[in-house]
Amino acid sequence: MNTRFTKILATLTFGLAMLWGLTFIGTAVSHLTDDGAVCVQTGFWANATLEGGLPVGEGVDASSSEARLCQNAPSAAQRAADLGGGLPWMLFASLALLLFSRLLDAVVSEGPFTDKTARRLTVLGWFVTVGTPIAGLVVGWSQAWLADSMVSTEMFGPEISGPQVLILAGLAAVIMGKIMREGVRMREDLEGTI
Repeated sequence: MNTRFTKILATLTFGLAMLWGLTFIGTAVSHLTDDGAVCVQTGFWANATLEGGLPVGEGVDASSSEARLCQNAPSAAQRAADLGGGLPWMLFASLALLLFSRLLDAVVSEGPFTDKTARRLTVLGWFVTVGTPIAGLVVGWSQAWLADSMVSTEMFGPEISGPQVLILAGLAAVIMGKIMREGVRMREDLEGTI
């Protein structure tokens, strides 16, 4: 196994994790201090033609052709909900890259077929499996609440957004971690009998 390449990959992955983490913090701080409008996309309003116009709240601009609602003077809750549209995925990506970097460090320090590597692969797998729908729900709920806060009637329900296929990748990593752990145990048993 090429440990030099794995070391470089572990370092790059750790650097990307830190970069995503800084992006997460910077986006949160800059967005909370911004005084501009917050907008939300919703397919519900696409090409809608309602008699008397769309039932939007005060200070809300609605575009049915773009399926977009914008609040010109958002409340603190609306601004926080707008952050929920992107920050969960940034945090998820940062933590997943950090866990992957730790996995690669274990491969470099102890080898690919060790208990430590198998445990870290399992942790990464569970994080991706559980974190993907959680991040998707947070994004969906925050965007649904933001859209509801801009209309005069409650019309939107939460939905899961994002690449839910990552759940399968996470489950595959959990299974591979279990297989690797069993292989490590079998190797240790074999070494003990020889």
